[in-house]
Amino acid sequence: MSAPGRRRTAVQRAGRLLCWSLALAMVTAAVEALFHPGAAWWPFIWPAPWYLTPAAALAWGLLRLREKAAGRPPCGDHNDLPAEDWDQAA
Repeated sequence: MSAPGRRRTAVQRAGRLLCWSLALAMVTAAVEALFHPGAAWWPFIWPAPWYLTPAAALAWGLLRLREKAAGRPPCGDHNDLPAEDWDQAA
């Protein structure tokens, strides 16, 4: 696989990590607010997704900037525009 394919995959994975970490952060915050779990490990676990979310956002942002700087369309397989129209559309 070529380097651009790996970058696209990395961007997609970072985006998925961002979405899932934010979703998990919201779920753990709701559990904390509604049920106040008393487990000894809970105070250490429930804020963990909130720490992961900004890290994932930063990673996704940097990878996306790198992809944009390369000047390639984000989706090489499903192009709506021909390659010569990409610069004009952007």
